[in-house]
Amino acid sequence: MPRTRRKTSGLSTKPLSITELVIGVVSVTLLVVVLGVVSGSGVWLLGLLVFLPSTAAALCTVRQTAFVSAWATLVAAVSLLVQGNDGRRWLDSFLMVLLILALGGLSIYAAHRRIAREEEMLRLRSTAAAMQRHILHPLPLLTDDVLVDGVYEPVQEDRLVGGDVYDVIASPWGTRVLIGDVQGKGLAAVGAAFAVIGAFREAAHREPTLTAVVDALDASVVRHNSYAEQTGDDERFVTALVIGVDSGAEAQAINCGHIPPQLLHSVTHTTLPLGTGVPLGLAELSNEPATVDWFAFPPGSTLLLSTDGLTETRAADGTFYPVDERLAGRLGLPPTDLPQALYDDARAFAEGSQHDDIAILSVRRSPHH
Repeated sequence: MPRTRRKTSGLSTKPLSITELVIGVVSVTLLVVVLGVVSGSGVWLLGLLVFLPSTAAALCTVRQTAFVSAWATLVAAVSLLVQGNDGRRWLDSFLMVLLILALGGLSIYAAHRRIAREEEMLRLRSTAAAMQRHILHPLPLLTDDVLVDGVYEPVQEDRLVGGDVYDVIASPWGTRVLIGDVQGKGLAAVGAAFAVIGAFREAAHREPTLTAVVDALDASVVRHNSYAEQTGDDERFVTALVIGVDSGAEAQAINCGHIPPQLLHSVTHTTLPLGTGVPLGLAELSNEPATVDWFAFPPGSTLLLSTDGLTETRAADGTFYPVDERLAGRLGLPPTDLPQALYDDARAFAEGSQHDDIAILSVRRSPHH
């Protein structure tokens, strides 16, 4: 699985044991009875009878909720007997028992619906995990030319695949590395991400030049947008960075509107001055074809690739995450640990909030080259 920080999915935690449940319910009941006796008011009891079943419906199993509802009904019935033969008070207590019975039934139904939704969500997450293993290759990835490691974190808590994409392909012409970011969020963005990944895996093995690979990616986004238009979905564009690394001393890259990579060597880091083309899906709006930039990529050096989920991370006061400054203080880390360190630091900078998908990759030149 790609390295991600697993977030809580909204599913309930492990249900209470019977002992814990009984102790909790009895303790709350005794507390309420004492408060009722001290205050001389039955309002405390009514609050208990409303509070317990509804709380159980949100936290407990169906059987536990049924137990709590039965307990609340029993307490109401005992209260009815304690009231004596006063007709008016007896009638009020009897109506309260009926109300608690109805509330208990609704609570049991609510617990059943909640658990059914949680089980369905677990099935969906299991399916998403299986899809992820086939769509996004697990990190780290090793080829004859590079070692790629990193962090991938979708913004949606219940979705394991978002609009950021990456892939690494060992082709007959060297290793091709892709990182991209689909415009927008939601299922439509995920669909465009799948289209780009599929096209990259085919073109990286088929096309001898990086420009031909990028042309194939652009065509895939155009086709996806044509299907999206037919179904009423929004069209998308994709910023992407495609890098080619072989046994030579240089590497090549085509930047399609994406964040330029950082070249890390020893204790220095430099933002590569790559040309910036138009994003995938918009090539027909440009009169200039995609062009290849060559840059030195010596043995032992590392490329740091990321999406704008990192650069656009903001603190509570609106300040953007200072990538260059924070990166400079972490150049001593192993390349395999650097993406996770930057991700953790960015989350701390934003005080835990995340507004976009994040992908951070380190591409390490194999030492023997």
